[in-house]
Amino acid sequence: MSGILVFGNGWIGNKFIERYPEARMSTVMIEKPSDLAEVLEREEPDAVLNCAGLTGTPNVDWCETHQLETAMANTWLPIMMANECAKLGIHLTHLSSGCMFYGDSPDPKGWLESDFPNPAAYYSKTKAAADFVLADLKDVAIARLRIPMDPMPSAKNSITKIASYPKVIDVKNSVTVVEDLLDVLKQLIDKRAQGVFHVVNPEPLTYRDLMKWYEEIVDPNHKNEWITEEEMVSGGLTAKKRSTNVLQNTRLAEFGIQMRPTEEAMKDLLTKYAAYLNNK
Repeated sequence: MSGILVFGNGWIGNKFIERYPEARMSTVMIEKPSDLAEVLEREEPDAVLNCAGLTGTPNVDWCETHQLETAMANTWLPIMMANECAKLGIHLTHLSSGCMFYGDSPDPKGWLESDFPNPAAYYSKTKAAADFVLADLKDVAIARLRIPMDPMPSAKNSITKIASYPKVIDVKNSVTVVEDLLDVLKQLIDKRAQGVFHVVNPEPLTYRDLMKWYEEIVDPNHKNEWITEEEMVSGGLTAKKRSTNVLQNTRLAEFGIQMRPTEEAMKDLLTKYAAYLNNK
């Protein structure tokens, strides 16, 4: 056999399979290296895409009280995957997170792929820990996404989440349009790219612009209250301050990969989102 083997039977993993049906999903529960070795020897993939991990339910606050489970899924598992893939010469693309950066970056344009993370939440620490180990390995690509947005309503879709909140923080963030993410992941795999990549659409997005477009395109009756990050924590809406940051995606260009301008991609996404809701 050959092709792409996906681990992580969740939202992004299944989105990738839908987009690229020639890829296949592994549903084997990986608990130890021998479990993974058996799967890789049986399936004989050319490449592995790791979408497995724990973000917590209902949100990342869960990870603060379930630290070992979070570390095993987000740190130990991808390192084990890299080790087993290296033994067989299999390229690994690991889905990571840009949530390991907090606040303003040294470069006014945003955090670079080479910048040292400053994680605060335990979830972010486990993702950063895996990246530290994997970043310099041969035949390993790390794809960091931020605040995934998708045309289909879903509990994992940041559009659905933000639109459901009566109170929204007034911030600016980098975001990842999932349709573009899937295309980038396929290209990173096909080109056997190596190193860290910020897979975000080029320009940061303010939540005020997002909600303005949402009201124009999806729901003209939508209303929300605007609050600060400090009010979000002090009001008990979250256990810890969320990661707010702007990322630069400079390394994608090294492999001839481009993502759509943020406004163009978001308005296209919202148009599809509205069409789905109207046709339910």
